[in-house]
Amino acid sequence: MAALTRNKKNRTNSQTPPLNKRTKSSPMKKAAKSQKPPLKKQRRCIPEEKPVIATDEEEEEEIEQSLQGDEGSESGSDFFSDGDGEDVNDDGDADDLLDGSDDEEGTLDSDSDESDIEIKSRAIDKKRKKEEQDAKDEFTMNIKEQPDEFQLPTKKELEAEALGAPDLPNLQIRIREIVRVLSNFKDLRPDGAKRTDYVDQLKADLCSYYGYNEFLIGTLIEMFSVVELMELIEAFEKKRPTSIRTNTLKTRRRDLADVLLNRGVNLDPLSKWSKVGLIVYDSQVPIGATPEYLAGFYMLQSASSFLPVMALAPQEKERVVDMAAAPGGKTTYVAALMKNTGIIYANEMKVPRLKSLCANLHRMGVTNTIVCNYDGRELSKVLGQNSVDRVLLDAPCSGTGVISKDESVKTSKSADDINKFAHLQKQLILSAIDLVDANSKTGGYIVYSTCSIMIPENEAVIDYALKKRDVKVVPCGLDFGQPGFSSFREQRFHPSVEKTRRFYPHVHNMDGFFVAKLKKMSNAMQPTETDKPAETMRQAQVSSSDDDEEAEAIEELKKPSVANGQPKRESNTKEYKKRQKFPRSKETHKGKRNTSIKSESGSGTVEEPRKQKKKRSQWKNEIAQAREEKRNAMRENAKERPKHRK
Repeated sequence: MAALTRNKKNRTNSQTPPLNKRTKSSPMKKAAKSQKPPLKKQRRCIPEEKPVIATDEEEEEEIEQSLQGDEGSESGSDFFSDGDGEDVNDDGDADDLLDGSDDEEGTLDSDSDESDIEIKSRAIDKKRKKEEQDAKDEFTMNIKEQPDEFQLPTKKELEAEALGAPDLPNLQIRIREIVRVLSNFKDLRPDGAKRTDYVDQLKADLCSYYGYNEFLIGTLIEMFSVVELMELIEAFEKKRPTSIRTNTLKTRRRDLADVLLNRGVNLDPLSKWSKVGLIVYDSQVPIGATPEYLAGFYMLQSASSFLPVMALAPQEKERVVDMAAAPGGKTTYVAALMKNTGIIYANEMKVPRLKSLCANLHRMGVTNTIVCNYDGRELSKVLGQNSVDRVLLDAPCSGTGVISKDESVKTSKSADDINKFAHLQKQLILSAIDLVDANSKTGGYIVYSTCSIMIPENEAVIDYALKKRDVKVVPCGLDFGQPGFSSFREQRFHPSVEKTRRFYPHVHNMDGFFVAKLKKMSNAMQPTETDKPAETMRQAQVSSSDDDEEAEAIEELKKPSVANGQPKRESNTKEYKKRQKFPRSKETHKGKRNTSIKSESGSGTVEEPRKQKKKRSQWKNEIAQAREEKRNAMRENAKERPKHRK
């Protein structure tokens, strides 16, 4: 038994040294030991280098108490080892006690580790709650700073803003608030506020933020609701996707797409409504300089330019006129639909644009087109009235639908420009209607289109054509698009104008466009308003000149013409009566004949101007004779005056 106890003592001594020896080590040994990794007991005493976590005072006190408890346990073990160091070597029961204390210390270590994790997790949770509370407090503070109801800026604030540079973030916030109020003005308006004040402020802010002039913004506000207006303006700030049209005279869309995909062009079919269009997202090569483009396999063309040709729907072996053809996108599309049959008259008024038109026609392989350079208003006189089957009129316009391509439209267009374009478009559409033959078996259609969204250039022009020519509006054959305006403010148009189609960038993701299709019902021409005033003015001028001449003649006839000191008034009056007898009798007889013709045929309006012409010619001859007689008398008097002086 003694041997067993000794071995046990030696084993315990070899496994764990006495606590007093570990605690009473020299400072050099402590420095050496500090380089080694600490034990479990020492890890609890050494603070770990971790990010500092803000805790409350209670948690700090708990951590200090736990740390003090650990130090107390160590000091108790040291005290136990110091007092009974020699007895430990002699007594086996003490060894059993020490063994039991090691097990208890292991359980204490695990408990203390769990307590530390719980404390840290509580601290993290508390920190999160504190951050959330701070965020809520900040949010509520910001809400309290801003008033519940939006208030328009005062005159002083506007004057201060005008002096400095525009504050774009502030403008954007104000625009949003005004739009929010105007969208439900009945419920959201402040007491005593007027809608006009909000609208005027919105106009000013949009002009300064987006760079529009007052006229254009005012017109758009009248046309669209406030929410839709903002969507439209934002759409104008973005560019439309690039689209190309397959030339079916040379290739198919599937084959062209495969070739371009191999060249690194990322593309997709345009839409369900087009069988030849492709939309290009990006390209590793210039899309306008590929071998396929130079070979005429496709045409760079906006999606909105497809629509007028699709509405026209030309048939093979027809006579078609494109009144404003350059640069040739629509003309080549018409030729592809006609499969190079029939005749296309591609007219372009501006000579510099003829180069691009001819180049595209040759590149695309079009062979049935005649290029001409005439004013579209005179084209019906050149080609002849009622001579073609269909006419495509893509009229020149203000370009308010393609602001994303040309931002100068924001500031360059005014009400006078819109009126000038509208006047030109009315003349062009009447000329286009006169070109079309109403008796055509397959045609008799006119398609009118513009890249503008202004009502005076679109619906007003169609309504004018309906009043001046025997035409009617027919469906365009397009499944999408918004109907045209049948009324706008005080203007009221024909109800059939709703069959026209409008296209917007914020709705259809294409340029703003207008398309209308007309069917000519008969070849009868109605006089236009511009012709009637011209005729009446001429008649008024002629009548006024005749009246003046008649008055002069009467005065001259009344004046005595002295020749050789003898008055010739009686001779003149006698000759005047003799000359006037026969013509008057003839005229009276002819007038009686004309009246008999009127009673028999019922059409006597043609003979009245003839009487006037004969009378006018007689008066002119009489006036000329009277003037000559007066001049002769004056000459004779001039010759006789020197003799009397002598």
